Amino acid sequence: MAPSTVFMEPDNLLTPKEKNKLRKPVVEKMSRDRINSSIEQLKLLLEKEFQRHQPNSKLEKADILEMTVSYLKQQSQLQMKTAGSFHKSSQFDFREGYSRCLQEAFHFLSLHKVRTETQTKLLSHFQKSQSAATEVASSPGSPSSLKQASPKDASTLWRPW
Repeated sequence: MAPSTVFMEPDNLLTPKEKNKLRKPVVEKMSRDRINSSIEQLKLLLEKEFQRHQPNSKLEKADILEMTVSYLKQQSQLQMKTAGSFHKSSQFDFREGYSRCLQEAFHFLSLHKVRTETQTKLLSHFQKSQSAATEVASSPGSPSSLKQASPKDASTLWRPW
């Protein structure tokens, strides 16, 4: 077979419509190649998950995409549950720590013969503070939880010195 030469028209002789006609198949092929490459990467990343659901079966592209979506939804739900349990756990830890601190304060006061009236005021103050702190811990960022203590409240605070 003898070599043949294909006469290519210079770009300046082609109309924009003709240029688009020549370019379109190349662009579509590049797009298909990118899609196929990404699907293959998903298949490799989630290979264990696919084997668990459909062992020894050839997966079509649609199967890979459907199983990936399902897997991502499952992971998202798992993260939401984990975040919720962490928030509840931190609230519990805060309350437990606050109660322990309160017990230590009263133990200290009982050792130093402080007047009962003062102990009552202090207990009342700690209980109010615990209620406010619980509100802050349960609804962070809400405007009511970010209130600053007014100067009037500061004057009623019992101080041991």
